[in-house]
Amino acid sequence: MSESILSLDPKELETREVHSFLLGAVGPRPIAFASTMGSGSTPNLSPYSFFNVFSANPPVMIFSPARRVRDNTVKHTLENIRSNKEVVINTVSYEMVQQMSLASTEYPRGVNEFEKAGFTMLPSEVVRPPRVAESPAQFECKVTKIVPLGRKGGAGNLIFSEVVRMHFKTGILNAQGFPDPQKQDLVSRMGGNWYSRANNGLFEVEKPLSTLGIGVDQIPAPIRLSKVLTGNDLGRLGNIEQLPNAKAVTGFVNANLQVRKLLSAGDTEAIHRQAAKLLEAGDTHSAWCLLLAGLGGE
Repeated sequence: MSESILSLDPKELETREVHSFLLGAVGPRPIAFASTMGSGSTPNLSPYSFFNVFSANPPVMIFSPARRVRDNTVKHTLENIRSNKEVVINTVSYEMVQQMSLASTEYPRGVNEFEKAGFTMLPSEVVRPPRVAESPAQFECKVTKIVPLGRKGGAGNLIFSEVVRMHFKTGILNAQGFPDPQKQDLVSRMGGNWYSRANNGLFEVEKPLSTLGIGVDQIPAPIRLSKVLTGNDLGRLGNIEQLPNAKAVTGFVNANLQVRKLLSAGDTEAIHRQAAKLLEAGDTHSAWCLLLAGLGGE
């Protein structure tokens, strides 16, 4: 017996519904982690999954910052590109995906997402916007054309980006000197909170759209500079609206005998390893309580 089919007319649906159907069905989609510069000196950094490479001669990549569905406003990336016609397209590996997600938070204009997400700014050679040092590959681009696809919320804006300089970490190259898919361990977008990892299938990253995370730059230095916690761990820690207060930390410690033993031992790396396990399990609040309690002994 054949499976039933759901047939829909996009014109009869709300834009948010069309958006969900399209992004849920078309994937995995590569991610353009785009860095731009506005009229001032503060860079902007934001990921886009309406993206691919479309030509090698000339080398052209196209990505699309869509107008926001909720209020029909445009994103800082588009405003910046309209201003100076330059962008750096950085690729995203699994080890930086949590920080990348944090950078998608809609911080106010003038906030540096490199700092908020804990990324390193690397000077470009041809264009003004900096590169993401943690990205496996970075493409400096001159924007040759911007094609708006509509004027209503959800409409895309095709950014034709001609590559003028390419940068690759040597560790991702194969014996022939070209990028190796397995060594890059790239991630791509699916629908909702879902991502696809080139080396290991599907996983989830909670969207930060409903909150304004404190950012990696606001994490206390002894935690931010941990020898144990990874960039993804820091991305999770930075994606909270506020730190647990002293009462919450005390309550967490008093309710957990193993935590008290861990703290009494005074082993910072062991505390951070346990916090990493809590983060991996999705318990960011407990991880923060443990880490903050651990600071009391320093």
